[in-house]
Formats: sequence, C-alpha cells, structure tokens
Amino acid sequence: GMPQTLSSTSMFTPCGFSPHLHTSKEDEQGGLIFQDGNLTSASLDALIQHLIPTTDYYPEKAYIFTFLLSSRLFIEPHELLSRVCHKCIEQQRLDDPVLDKARIRKFGPKILQLLTEWTETFPYDFQEERMIGHLKDMIHRIAPCDEAYWKKMNQLLQTLNQKLATLSHGQEGIVKISAAVSDKLVAFKSKPPSIQREILSVCSDPYTLAQQLTHVELERLSHIGPEEFVQAFVHKDPLDGTKSCFSEQKKTSNLEAYVKWFNRLCYLVATEICMPAKKKQRAQVIEFFIDVARECFNIGNFNSLMAIISGMNMSPVSRLKKTWSKVKTAKFFILEHQMDPTGNFYNYRTALRGAAHRSLTAHSNREKIVIPFFSLLIKDIYFLNEGCANRLPNGHVNFEKFLELAKQVGEFITWKQVECPFEQDPNIIHYLHTAPIFTEDGLYLASYESESPENQTEKDRWKSLR
Repeated sequence: GMPQTLSSTSMFTPCGFSPHLHTSKEDEQGGLIFQDGNLTSASLDALIQHLIPTTDYYPEKAYIFTFLLSSRLFIEPHELLSRVCHKCIEQQRLDDPVLDKARIRKFGPKILQLLTEWTETFPYDFQEERMIGHLKDMIHRIAPCDEAYWKKMNQLLQTLNQKLATLSHGQEGIVKISAAVSDKLVAFKSKPPSIQREILSVCSDPYTLAQQLTHVELERLSHIGPEEFVQAFVHKDPLDGTKSCFSEQKKTSNLEAYVKWFNRLCYLVATEICMPAKKKQRAQVIEFFIDVARECFNIGNFNSLMAIISGMNMSPVSRLKKTWSKVKTAKFFILEHQMDPTGNFYNYRTALRGAAHRSLTAHSNREKIVIPFFSLLIKDIYFLNEGCANRLPNGHVNFEKFLELAKQVGEFITWKQVECPFEQDPNIIHYLHTAPIFTEDGLYLASYESESPENQTEKDRWKSLR
C-alpha cells in the first residue's frame, strides 16, 4: 500500500482517504459520488461546478487545493479558469444590462477569495497572459457594484507579481549557478592541482555546514510549485482524443533543478574525500562529513543527509579500505541504518513521521524543519499515479486518487514554507554551488592514485582511464 503520512495543516489535507470503495452505499449529489461522506468520483463538469462559489456556497479549502492540483491532468489551467468565469457570468447574470447589486455583493467576496487562493497556491499558473486576462475580466464585471473590489484586485495582482518576481529571480540565480557548475565538471578528469580550496578550509565546523546545507535546501524547495509533481505525469488524456493536455514542454524545471542539486552534493562529498593525498586527511574529511550528516538528521534535513551518505557509498570512496580503517565508523553505520532502503525505507519513513510530528507541535522555526528525501517523495507520488487510473471506466474522474495525491503534495507544501532559522554564510553557500567536482571517471582516477588498484578489474579500469 501507499506509505501513510501524517496529515499536515488542515488547509491542504483532505481528511479520510478511504481505500474501501465497496463498503457503503454511494450517495449522489449533482453528479458527485460520495462514499462515507467523502467525494470519490465525478464527471469533470460536476467537479468544475463544485469549485464555483455562489451567493451562499463556497468550496472547502481542501477541495480547492485538490482540484486545482489535479485538474491539470484533464484541462489546462487557462481553460479551467475560462470555464469558471463563464459559469459565474451565467449563474450570477453578470451580462445583464442592469446588475443585481445586492446579489453580487454576496457573490463578489467569494469569487475574489477563490481567485486569491488560486494565485497564492499556484502562482506559476498566472505566468500566462490569458490567466491574467480572465482574472481582470471577472473583476471588471463585479467592480461596479462595490468600489472595494478594485482595491482587492490591485492587491491581488501586486502580491502575485511580487511572488512571480521572487520566484523567477531565484530561478535565474539557480540557472546561473548550474551553468557555471557544468563547465567545471568537465575540467577535472584527473586529480586537480592542490591549490584547490577544500571544504575544511571554507568551513571546519560540521554544525555550521549542516545549517548552510539546510539553507540551500529550503531556498531551492521554495521555488518548486505543487503542480510540478502532477505535471511530471501529464500523459495524453484518453478522452481527449488527439492532443495532449500540455502542448508546451513540461513545467517541471524547479523540480529537476532540485534533483540536480542532490546529485551535485553526492559528487561534491565524494570529490572532497578522494582529493587529499594523505590517508589521514581523507579519513578526517570522512569523519567531518559523518558529523555533518548527523547534524542534518537532527535538524530534519533528510535530503542533504541522504546525499552525503550516497556520496560516501560511491565505489571510488567505499573502495578506499586503508582510509576507512582510520575512521571511527560506528556513527556512520547508525546513519546508514536510518537511511537503509529495506522495507521500502521503513526506518527513514519512521524518522520522517517523527520530524513531521515535531513540526506540527513546534514552537520555533528550528523545530519546524522537515526536508524529505526528495527522490523518494517523487517515487511515492509516481507509484501512486501509476497505481490508479485517473479516470474510472464510466469516464468519471477518480477523485479518491487525487485526494491522496493532494495529501502528499500538501504536506510537502507545508514543509517548503518554513523560514530558515539559521544565519546565511554566503562564502560557504558559494563554495557548495561552485566548487569544482570530479566526474565519475575523475573520482576513480583520484581514488586509484590515493590507494592503488587491488585486483585485475581495477587495474584494467585504471589503465583505460589513464
């Protein structure tokens, strides 16, 4: 079954995901099928109707998040907003030459609230001109009934613009860094000259490094939109005949950049360990990283923790037997045990639940930090997606699946909003992003130069590399 995660803030977490489809009778309301009080399936039209506020109805927060997150598998956001606006115009008779002001004053705050929630949770949807167009059109229609609506709209657009500016500024920074890094990757086929700075000369305190890694993680997480998890799985919708839902390229760049960062950290750790000429120094670097990893675990930064362990487990590092014999490995084995993949990462999932629980009852930002091992989170979401159909045989949207998806993505959103409590050290952060790293071949070369090949396979490999 799916890993059970603790529910996070009620805003994002639909309650009661029930896997038992057949236990009780189904109730139907306006094309929506309920099971034990939970919405389980419906036609796309019925789901869109359920999103639309009226004078006396407003959808639940959890429903709004779940539907806006998953609807993009069936309909593009601009198309969805267009349909929402058209239905509002029809239902509230916003085309009438004389508007029913009293009625629209009841409806206005609700539609504004819906648009605000959409822009706050899925700001990237509004990078599209068409989206802004629909938004403005809606406000123009209701504004004559209340001056305050203009002010509301300006606030909404201002906040949105700021958010998009911050996000794209962060993205540009990340892109610049990535470009600089990929050039450096090629530079080191063999052992670089010893003038290269190494991590211990930049930061010799493991606690500080763990905190700076947490900075980088939270900064990068903040750019990932919840929709990226779903867009990674956009296939053709079978009911849609020819065209795929998204003609443009998949909008998952922040998610991909984050996975690249994880890989960079693995290689950086391996590079730092293989570089020193003396066994004693290599052992010192290993012990340093073990302490960094342990502090990452205490902070709740599981992504950096996993990257450090993966770097130490790369074969160019793990083959350095003489070096490892000088290391106090007990602490390393404890950490490895925590991240052991056995039982679908049972130990890690237990630790993650503990951190998630601590986060819910936290008094300080420090206790709120939960940075999940990211590629496993993506894998869980991938299996959830592959394991259930988006549509049921009758053409209905399988809403039950999307409630579970929203639960996992919603929890992640709560975590990515944590403010980093540690002071930033630009020097260390710059080093983490720009220090040259070996390619895999470079790592093997450095490793064989540090401790010569032990068997024929290694000797052949060394020869071919040279």
